[in-house]
Amino acid sequence: MTLAAFTQLPAGDLVLASASSIRAKILHDAGLGYRCYPVAIDEESVRASALAEAVPVGDIAIMLAEMKAAAAVQRLAFETDPSPAFVLGCDQILACDEVIYSKPHDRAMAKAQLMALSGKTHQLFSAAVLYRNGARIWHHLAIAKNTMRRLDEDFIESYLDRLGAAAFTSPASYQIESLGAHLLSRIDGCHFSILGLPLLELLGILREHGLKPATSRR
Repeated sequence: MTLAAFTQLPAGDLVLASASSIRAKILHDAGLGYRCYPVAIDEESVRASALAEAVPVGDIAIMLAEMKAAAAVQRLAFETDPSPAFVLGCDQILACDEVIYSKPHDRAMAKAQLMALSGKTHQLFSAAVLYRNGARIWHHLAIAKNTMRRLDEDFIESYLDRLGAAAFTSPASYQIESLGAHLLSRIDGCHFSILGLPLLELLGILREHGLKPATSRR
């Protein structure tokens, strides 16, 4: 049974410009009314162009999050009347030793990423951009520093066997909400941001814009 949202916004549910089941679960578990509206942008091309121009990694994450939110705003304007008031775009980039790691396309790439990150400290840049009534009103960038355990090849193979297709949904096949907890020896950063959504900061800005409990006690 799906529980009703604990909170409400003054002008309808939040729109999440993403197909991420993890981000959706974070919003659901926090009691937010939301709906998913995935959009497609050429992330690899944008990322490559930005890197060629020496754009900082954190700025790239914000740029991609904004592009997703803006694309959703534009498309929804043609589909719904009135268009949704609040639209959220998110992006996450993993970087280590000046190398950016994207979602692996296949098992060989997932294995290569895990072997390359084994025993090293890397950074996760998690960006969120919020639009209200078609205008960008807020962004946030969270940076976590995480250290991966030394992983031998047998462990990596077993890990990927168990994850299956889920290994291709995040850079370095993270999945720290489940089996990925075995990958890391140290986490320096917000749990929610590491999962891909800076929830505490998002709740803060939404409260400033009218977020409140859906029901109030008399």
